[in-house]
Amino acid sequence: MGTEVEKIVLAGTDDRDLTKLAEYEAVGGYKALPKARAMTPQEVTEELITSELRGRGGAFFPTGRKWSFVPSKEQIPKPHYLVVNADESEPGSFKDNEIISRVPHRFIEGCLITAHAIDSKHVFVYIRGEYSGPYEILVNALEELKDRPEIRGDVTIVVHRGAGAYICGEETALLESLEGKRGQPRSKPPFPAISGLYASPTVVNNVETITTVPPIIAMGGAEYAKLGVPNTRGTRVVSLSGNVVNGGNYEIAPGMTVRAIIDELGGGIPDGRELKAVVPGGSSTVILTKDEIDVGYDFDSLGQLKTAMGSAGIVVLDDRCCIVQLGIRFSEFYEHESCGKCTPCREGTRWLTAILRKLEDGRATQADLDLLLDVCDRINGKCLCPLGDSDAIIIASYVAKFRDEFIAHIEEGGCPFGGESSLDHVLAPIAMHTHSPVAEVPA
Repeated sequence: MGTEVEKIVLAGTDDRDLTKLAEYEAVGGYKALPKARAMTPQEVTEELITSELRGRGGAFFPTGRKWSFVPSKEQIPKPHYLVVNADESEPGSFKDNEIISRVPHRFIEGCLITAHAIDSKHVFVYIRGEYSGPYEILVNALEELKDRPEIRGDVTIVVHRGAGAYICGEETALLESLEGKRGQPRSKPPFPAISGLYASPTVVNNVETITTVPPIIAMGGAEYAKLGVPNTRGTRVVSLSGNVVNGGNYEIAPGMTVRAIIDELGGGIPDGRELKAVVPGGSSTVILTKDEIDVGYDFDSLGQLKTAMGSAGIVVLDDRCCIVQLGIRFSEFYEHESCGKCTPCREGTRWLTAILRKLEDGRATQADLDLLLDVCDRINGKCLCPLGDSDAIIIASYVAKFRDEFIAHIEEGGCPFGGESSLDHVLAPIAMHTHSPVAEVPA
């Protein structure tokens, strides 16, 4: 498959500064909004169902179906809320940053159309606190609409800055934080569609999902459903990083192979190195070996390899990467970001990190490797939200696909890379802290 794709989410950004209202309107911006408002909320939702758009935040749930779960105000006489997850804390993913930075008005138009579809007058955008640039761009775009009541209508859009907690990417933890509470996941059911923000019917969608809504309304759901491949319609904005020549965000047609994304868009591996592995969808997705990358970048194809697109953050790793060190970096991150509400995650992530450090330091035995996998089993499927599961799943995949490297750490009494790993001096993006002796594995 070729690399050329007609952009939908980032359409027009190569030729114009679409952060400006006049420029966005010049390329047809805000024309889908009156078309949507001329339709009933149910008709707009049906259009999204027809489009087969799936959520771009990681869960990949059908967007129109999600909207359809919101009860009518006759059934539950409370306000309806739209909450947009712009937290984007997944290591390897940075696409929403660019979407807000380059097409803020398309995103806002998507918010207004979605609000109409779920009969909402209140929109909250929960944006990652570190995204100061996108925050300012979005606020300025909203300021431009102050004198355009025909666009704004009677919908209020509030931009709320998060405090830098990865857990708030989980939708119910996000809602807790938005209400001014500690960001921790809720038990489900009830689900947000019934009892979300302020115990009222709520839809939580990702930035890329919402930004795709105006083009779908403009072209029609049936036309959008012709793009891409079955179960993965439309386009996808992917973040490409790691050991690749041309890192950045690319809007692609689903089905393009992972190899083509790396070689044709990313320019391949720099410095004449060889590819070793690929993290396909952000840190929480099962790793792919170099022999598994001739796979379509879509839901079904990646699913056959027991991995996923996730948040579309592709991290490329060359032959200098120590997989044990990779596991330490990601496990440290999950340990640090665990909210501590459930025991399997709170304790399990600390144990995974401690065992991986023991392997890297050359103090481990075969029993420690067995213990590592046992801890993964004790975490996976037993947590309140996917955070702990993610740590367990990815570490188990590293051992399954690179077991020889883990064994080498044991047999050689330390890292076989001898300080030459590309990750040797790369630290996890966490604050340094003292590790509890509870998590220390006996020597």
